[in-house]
Amino acid sequence: MTDPRWLDATEMAAWRAFLATAHLLERRIEEQLKATAGLTHPQYEILVRLAAAPDRRLRMTELARGVVVSKSALTYQVDRLEKAGLVERATCPSDERGVLAVLTEAGAQCLERVAPGHLEIVRAYLIDRLSRAELRAMTSAMRKTEQALRA
Repeated sequence: MTDPRWLDATEMAAWRAFLATAHLLERRIEEQLKATAGLTHPQYEILVRLAAAPDRRLRMTELARGVVVSKSALTYQVDRLEKAGLVERATCPSDERGVLAVLTEAGAQCLERVAPGHLEIVRAYLIDRLSRAELRAMTSAMRKTEQALRA
């Protein structure tokens, strides 16, 4: 068995900065979404992805992959959004076993109301604090990590 490759000072600083930032930003976003619309961050992401999809609908499996949650976690969140009238389910016309999540008009209105506050937080605490070069570097680094995790 080989010894673990412990993080050096630079690597540890990067890891800790990432963790602290991710947790703090997530907490700030959750607070804003709860206060504005009683939504969780995953619920907001579901609404965003549905709004951007053709005909405001996506297969549940595709939606789970995009939101990065398990199928059961997505089902739970969609159940809650459905009870609130923001999303509904439909049978997939090309595959009767498939289920679509569909953004309702109330869901679109909710998203329209909540998005500006969400955007304000994302800009204030992340986007506007970084240069264009830093944003490109961050995007490149996070995509490498995402690809490795999805593989």
